[in-house]
Amino acid sequence: MAKVMVNQATLTWAIERSGKSMAQIERRLPYVKAWIRGESVPSFSQLKDFALITNVPVGVFFLSEPPIESLPIPYFRTRTGQPPNPSANLIDTVYAMLRRVNWMEEFLREQGADRLAFVGSGRSTDPIDRLAERMRGVLGLSKRWAREVPTWSDALRYLRQRMEHAGILVVVNSVVGANTRRKLDPQEFRGFVIVNDYAPLVFVNGADGKAAQMFTLAHELAHLFLGQSAIFDLVHLDPADDPVERLCNQVAAEFLVPAQQLRQEWPRGGDVRQATGEIARAFKVSSLVAARKAVDEGLINRDAFLTFYAAYQEDEHRRLPEGQRRGNFWRSMELRLSPTFARTVIQAVRQGDLLYSEAYRLTGLYGKTFDRLMQRLLSEEG
Repeated sequence: MAKVMVNQATLTWAIERSGKSMAQIERRLPYVKAWIRGESVPSFSQLKDFALITNVPVGVFFLSEPPIESLPIPYFRTRTGQPPNPSANLIDTVYAMLRRVNWMEEFLREQGADRLAFVGSGRSTDPIDRLAERMRGVLGLSKRWAREVPTWSDALRYLRQRMEHAGILVVVNSVVGANTRRKLDPQEFRGFVIVNDYAPLVFVNGADGKAAQMFTLAHELAHLFLGQSAIFDLVHLDPADDPVERLCNQVAAEFLVPAQQLRQEWPRGGDVRQATGEIARAFKVSSLVAARKAVDEGLINRDAFLTFYAAYQEDEHRRLPEGQRRGNFWRSMELRLSPTFARTVIQAVRQGDLLYSEAYRLTGLYGKTFDRLMQRLLSEEG
């Protein structure tokens, strides 16, 4: 069996990058420590297994030294004490979404599409309420839009639909691509936004609680108007110590719960849970988002909010134990892709502008799975 000489430092880098322990690697490849120490050399077959386990392209192991990886957009962290480098799961997800955005831009330009005028149209000096109102205007929403839907989960769905209708690719996923073994950690990031004049994309970490996802969407929408890409963790729905992040948070809160209406409808008396519950029902947001806006307006203090936040997270965890609910596979797949992106890829394939092999790479779907999604979307279009 042919042996392969590889850089020992790259082997160590790959393990650290994967986030897996040496014990986890050794269960599959018991000789890995010997390779790192230079006491033995892997076969090419073993090296391919190692690459698969660590989610690293096999060609990387033939480089003279480990590659230097970086994120292509700013990464703002509220939480201190995190690992200094982003995880492989985050890096791979961002670059996969960037490939989609770049392809979409090229395709749309070739089709003669116009730029999206709202991207980058805001200024950091604009009043918060004016930015929020312009965001609603682009999406075709009134200040009281959420009152027209039955529940806040319906409002979340409707908000995603209005963003897609405006030309924004909205992706909600809890794993890297379609790899269910590579779960995304909401403690590392809640979402990110890639600014583009033709195909802006917002990504929501689907592993995060649904209550926080609406706030993440609004925060990302504010980033698009200000024309700044970013990744963020929004611990306690708080921004990182950055002027743009703080502004996006304030605009997001105003977009979802206008301050003037909040003050008019804030209950007099009662505890935080009761008050935020009433506001949540009125504005069709989660009580978590209602509480976050109440802090901004000085209606509750920060200590009360943090106590409420901890209790809410605990309740949400009890309500939705991991794996308890499984949604429709095809609906989930559309969320992972963005309905607009999926339909555009299918259009390009049918027109002969995109090879199936490239469509597979862009979507992460292959063979019959891709064909069934294509048939499903085409049938919906009638």
